[in-house]
Amino acid sequence: MDDTLRSQQPALASAWAPLKRSVFRRLWTAALISNVGTWMQNMGTGWLMAELTRSPAMVALVQAAQSLPIFLLALPAGALADIVDRRSQLFVAQVWMLSFASVLAAMTYAGLTTPGWLLALTFLIGCGAAAMNPAWSASVQELVPRSELTSAVALNSLSLNLSRAVGPALAGAIVATAGTATVFLANALSYLGMMAALRSWRRPAPVVNMPAERLMGALRSGFRYARHAPLLQRVLVRGLAFFPFAAAVWALLPLIASEELGGGATLYGGLLACIGTGAVAGAFAMPWLRARFSRDRIVMYATLAYAGANGLLAAFANVYAAAFALLVVGAGWIAVLSAMQVAAQTALPPWVRARGLALHMVVLMGCMSAGSVIWGQLAEVVGIPWTLAAAGAGSALAVFATRTIHIGGHDHVDLTPAMHWPEPMPAEALEPDAGPVLVTVEYQVRPEHVNRFLKAMRSVRRMRLRDGAVYWQIFRDTERPERFVEHFITESWAEHLRQHARVTRADRDLETRILALHSGREPPRVIHYLAAEAWMSAVAAAEPQGRGRVSGGEA
Repeated sequence: MDDTLRSQQPALASAWAPLKRSVFRRLWTAALISNVGTWMQNMGTGWLMAELTRSPAMVALVQAAQSLPIFLLALPAGALADIVDRRSQLFVAQVWMLSFASVLAAMTYAGLTTPGWLLALTFLIGCGAAAMNPAWSASVQELVPRSELTSAVALNSLSLNLSRAVGPALAGAIVATAGTATVFLANALSYLGMMAALRSWRRPAPVVNMPAERLMGALRSGFRYARHAPLLQRVLVRGLAFFPFAAAVWALLPLIASEELGGGATLYGGLLACIGTGAVAGAFAMPWLRARFSRDRIVMYATLAYAGANGLLAAFANVYAAAFALLVVGAGWIAVLSAMQVAAQTALPPWVRARGLALHMVVLMGCMSAGSVIWGQLAEVVGIPWTLAAAGAGSALAVFATRTIHIGGHDHVDLTPAMHWPEPMPAEALEPDAGPVLVTVEYQVRPEHVNRFLKAMRSVRRMRLRDGAVYWQIFRDTERPERFVEHFITESWAEHLRQHARVTRADRDLETRILALHSGREPPRVIHYLAAEAWMSAVAAAEPQGRGRVSGGEA
C-alpha cells in the first residue's frame, strides 16, 4: 500500500456515512432524481438530432452545446459562488433550467424543434448547469466533515452514474412509446425535487468581517490563485491529457448505435446504460482500488482501460462487443473523474474552492466541447472506427506523457484558515478600496542560514502571490548583508485584509520554519504603506495627513 494512502483509510471505512446526515441525504436524493432527468434529456437531444440530420458533425455539436456553457460560464459562476449565498445560486439555476427545459418540451410536442433550436435550447439549459455545478461542488464540504469528503464525492459520482445507467434506458423506452417530447417534459419536472430540497436546507450565514469581493476582483484572485497553486495545476494538466480524447465516445455514440450497429433509440439508450452501469461498478470498486493503488496509478490504469475500450469499439461492429467496451468506458470514466475531483477538492482552501473547482470544470467541459467538434469533423473524413482508434491511441500516449505529474499525496496538507496574523492598526480609518498597499517584512539572517532562508522564501513568494499580492520581491541590504527585506503589494487595503483570512495552517508551518532562521531578538518587523495619493484622499477631511505605521508580528 502507498504511504500517501494511509490518511485516507478512515474515509474508506464509512463509505455511506454522509447519507446519515439529513441535509446531505435530501440533497443527494434530489440530485439523483434530477440527474436521471438530465441523462434522459441528453439521450433525447442526441437521438432527436440524429433523426433530424445524419451528419456526424451536427450530432457531435449536441455534445458541444451541452459542454460549451460550462467552458464559458463556470468561472464567473464559481466566482459568484464564493461571494454570494450558494444555496440561492443553486435555486435560481434550477428555475432557469426548468424554464428552458419546459420550452424545449413544448416546442417538440408542437413539432417546431429544428436542429438550430435544439442546439440553442440545449445550450441555454447548459447555462443553468454551468451556474449550478461550481456552487454544488463547493457546497459538499459544508455538508460533511473533511473525514467524510472522499465518501461524499464518491456518493455524488455514484448518483451521477446511477442516473447515467437508469436515465438513458428509461429515455429509450419513452422515446419508443411516447416520443422525445415526453423525455424533455420528464427532465423539466425533475428539477422540482431539487428546488424543494434546497428550500429545506438552512445554510448558516457565513461570518463576514470585511467587504465581499466584487465579481471581477474575485475572478482575478481566482486566476491568481491557480497561477501560483502547483497542486491545482497538476490536476488541470492531467485533465488536459484525458478529457479531449475521452470526448470521442460520448460525441459519436448516437451514430455508433444507428450507423455502425444499425439500431434505434432503444439500443442507443441501452448503450448509454452500459456506460452508466460500468460507472456504478467502478464507483463501488473505488474504495478497494484506493486501498491498494495511489491516485496516480488509478488514473493511469483507468485511462489505459478507456483507450482499450475505444479500440474495441473501433474494431468490432457488434452489439455485444460494444456493450462490453462501454462498460469499461464507464468504469474508466468514473475512476479518472472521481480521482481528479477529490484531488481538486483537497487542493483548494475554502475561500477559493468554488473558483478552483470551476476552473477544473472549464478544463473538463472545454476539452469535451473541443474534442466533440474535432472528432465529429474527423469522423466525416475518415469514418467512425478510425476516429475511435485515433482517440484511443491519443489517450494512451497522453497518459504516459504526463505520468510524472502527480495528483496524489497532498491530502494531509491542512488548508484550514489559520487566522493567526494580527490585524494591522493604521493611524487613520481607511476605505476598503484604498490602495495600492505595500507591506515590508524585515528579517535578520546569519550567513550560514542564508541559502536555506532564500530557498524557503521561494515558497513564501508563491504564498503571497497566491493569496492576493500582485508583486513580490526579497531584497538584501548591501551595507548589512544579514538584513533582508521582503516587499509585496496588494491592490487595495481590503485585499490585504483578505490575505490575513486566507493564510492556512500549512502556510503557518512554513512561516514557523522561516522564523527559525530569523536571528533578530524581536520578531520580523512589519510595516504597512499606503500609496500617498490614496492616503491623502482617504483623510482629506481630517488633519494631519496619514503616515505609515509600524506593527509587530506577521503581515
